[in-house]
Amino acid sequence: MSSQITVAELFAGVGGFRLGLEGYSNPEHPEFDMPAAGNFKTIWANQWEPGTDGRQFAARCYAERFHEGEFVNEDIHKVLDEFEAGEREIPDVDMVVGGFPCQDYSVARTLSQADGIEGKKGVLWWDIYRFLQLKPKTKYCLFENVDRLLKSPASQRGRDFAIILSCLASLGYAVEWRVINSAEYGYPQRRKRVYIYAEKTDEQWDLAARLNDGVMADAFPIKQIDDVDEFALLESPADNSEQFGVGRKVSQFKTAGVMQGLRVVTANAEAVYSGKSRTLGDVLVNECDVPAEFYVAEDKIKDWEYLKGSKSIERVSKSGHKYHYSEGQMAFPDATDAPSRTILTGEGGVTPSRFKHIIKCSNGRFRRLVPDELDQLQCFPKGWTNTGMTDGQRAFCMGNALVTGIPHRIGKAMAHREG
Repeated sequence: MSSQITVAELFAGVGGFRLGLEGYSNPEHPEFDMPAAGNFKTIWANQWEPGTDGRQFAARCYAERFHEGEFVNEDIHKVLDEFEAGEREIPDVDMVVGGFPCQDYSVARTLSQADGIEGKKGVLWWDIYRFLQLKPKTKYCLFENVDRLLKSPASQRGRDFAIILSCLASLGYAVEWRVINSAEYGYPQRRKRVYIYAEKTDEQWDLAARLNDGVMADAFPIKQIDDVDEFALLESPADNSEQFGVGRKVSQFKTAGVMQGLRVVTANAEAVYSGKSRTLGDVLVNECDVPAEFYVAEDKIKDWEYLKGSKSIERVSKSGHKYHYSEGQMAFPDATDAPSRTILTGEGGVTPSRFKHIIKCSNGRFRRLVPDELDQLQCFPKGWTNTGMTDGQRAFCMGNALVTGIPHRIGKAMAHREG
């Protein structure tokens, strides 16, 4: 990539997209160094955690780790209001990146804006949409979300993703998406997320061909796709909010797809990878460096075993109806010779949990994962979040983060096409 691509990172967290695109060195594990994906430069970023100032620990980490470009630790909705009113400057950028919550994206025609928000849960997507409207020179977008975005809500399967795609189509973007399990491409964590790449272009894409030779396929090779499903989105976000997916039990959106001009092709993709695969064991610190509080007390082992085990529990609903709540068995302890399970925001703290990781040490004792290990499972440099946060805050940040190698590979594919 010869010409520089300037980037705005929204909902930046502790900088996962930026690290993936701009690269980093890892002195303690140079084999995990990540060079720059291309000529990307983040010149503006925003991070705001709702609540008191004490919750801005991710923003403080971001500010400490990155010293170039403007960083704004304020509510993005307020920031955009001030920009639109001429009270604040935001630079033009070539690319916008960010992750946003999968919640409620429904829209209503009756609000003052044509495609206004119905409720506030989906506001963060609408702020991305508004940013792109206010910054029409933005050529590229790269977003990350949980994979259930493709099939939510249950009452109208696929509606939320249809709204998002129709928003992007209304601004002239063509879109590729892929559900990527990071472990299938050699990373040390099984983390399945949908990545959405959008490009503002006048070129007419061959949609079916693009599934096999687009940016996503370059970044994450797949088996050849020959059979695709094709359909059209409705004209506006409001139309899709009201009508898309009505009566469907299964979403039309599959794990890979392309959209341009409201036309969609989609299929299920199967990963192709033959490189080195990293495991949970690859990121473990020396046992002598593990603080005592991360070891599980003997009298708590049975609690961990119970929570990890299979069970069927009789419960009573509010209406008085009796039912059985069932859950399957989870590994106890977690295997260190395979990629880890997905890190969640509640990974920190000593309380026994079904979802936290627990490993068995060489001396037979059990312990939780330390924050340095969580950083590295997301492919951040070891100690990245060690900026004065509590252990629980560090775990929360990594539960919200992404595997930095995913945007890195997408950035490399973009750079390759740019020449």
